[in-house]
Amino acid sequence: MVAERVDQSWGSEGSWASAELLGADFGDRRLNARAEQLLEQLGAKPSLSIPAACGGWAETQGAYRFLANEKVSWEKILEPHGEATRQRLRAHPVVLAIQDTTELDFGGKKDIAGLGPLSYAAQRGMYVHPTLLVTPERVSLGVWDAWMWARDADHHGRSQERRHWPIEAKESMRWVEGYERVNELAATEPDTQLIYIADRESDIYEVFEATDRAAAQGRHAEFLIRAVHDRVLLDEQAKLKAHLAAASALGTVTFHLPRAPGRPERLVTQTLRATRGTLKAPRRTGQPLAPVTVTAVLAEEQHPPAGTEPLRWLLLTSLAVETREQVLEVINYYLARWEIELFFRVLKGGCQVEALQLEALSRLEPALALYMIVAWRVLYLMRLGRQCPELPCDAVFEDAEWRAVYLVTQHRQPPTQPPPLADLLAMVARLGGHLGRKGDGPPGAKTLWIGLQRIRDFVLVLEAQQIVARE
Repeated sequence: MVAERVDQSWGSEGSWASAELLGADFGDRRLNARAEQLLEQLGAKPSLSIPAACGGWAETQGAYRFLANEKVSWEKILEPHGEATRQRLRAHPVVLAIQDTTELDFGGKKDIAGLGPLSYAAQRGMYVHPTLLVTPERVSLGVWDAWMWARDADHHGRSQERRHWPIEAKESMRWVEGYERVNELAATEPDTQLIYIADRESDIYEVFEATDRAAAQGRHAEFLIRAVHDRVLLDEQAKLKAHLAAASALGTVTFHLPRAPGRPERLVTQTLRATRGTLKAPRRTGQPLAPVTVTAVLAEEQHPPAGTEPLRWLLLTSLAVETREQVLEVINYYLARWEIELFFRVLKGGCQVEALQLEALSRLEPALALYMIVAWRVLYLMRLGRQCPELPCDAVFEDAEWRAVYLVTQHRQPPTQPPPLADLLAMVARLGGHLGRKGDGPPGAKTLWIGLQRIRDFVLVLEAQQIVARE
């Protein structure tokens, strides 16, 4: 059960921010304290600006000084959170390491030094490429690793030139290095199977080859990648898709495809096939690559709605897949990849990071690291409330927080024993606009992040009332 593997240190031993930044070292105790305070403030009001979240001019100046300090970096901020993530990982036999990239568009702002072009040359912004650790039940455990970068001003003018660069000089290297970082984690956690999951942009042969290199050095993570290339099989000298199409069907899988821009939610049924083979290595100038053996899984929608393209996934994995149960497990792992899309939605839509007003990329990056921890916490609470509804809410909420929420929403004194997490999250979501009607379903990320940012105000009011009463 997920509930038996939940880190319950937040409510019992201190704030969630202190738990996520435990051991942070910026070379100055005042900076360490400021980091914790700022994370707490941004988490309490994630969709507000930094001045509004800090609540005062002195606190705002302190936040800006922290982000501008040369001792502060996004790596140092994520390091203690990564260690907290590792501790949560150890309670689970299987953990999915999901990677993807999102672009942050700052609307052509020219007053932020260090930004670069995005998909279009006129856009100004940067890229973020995190590794989100998630359980198969889709409970987010934390951000383990990340890349942040801005492109050179002449990026679009050098597109032909970049085709001849070695992969080490390309942005594509983030996928290879990201997988290698997951392999490093797997080597230190023998009781947890790590599975690296990424979408089509990561279909890079060097990622597959990294598995063999890691295996030769010790324990490694498995991979599960959606393919974009129809690769050649070494022995059969045939293309992978044709070889798969001839394989016997292992069964079907049915699931709800989430709504996306221009695409309504619908029920999808896919036919499943799998085969194992050795891929012929592509040619690389001055860098010979070795053949790699993989399992290919084809999940293909047979009867899509009229006028709709069938949903078709070609997945490559290092996992052994021979039975219907195994292929269903692989599909379930891949479906969990959508959690990182939700993470980006919370980061951009909930935390409003594209509205940050900071002077330089060097200040923007540590702010983004803090907001990534905030976005993770929103997802963690949402999924935990669904997977562990009976878990006492003080496992993840401070005593003052859950009592304030209860008092405001229920209009009566809080009980002696903390209510179940699902009940308290329903109260928090009600503060964010969730009506809680029978057909509404469980609270989503949006209503939670709106509700969460109201909690701190209620706590402050109650604390002020207690001070007045004592006087």
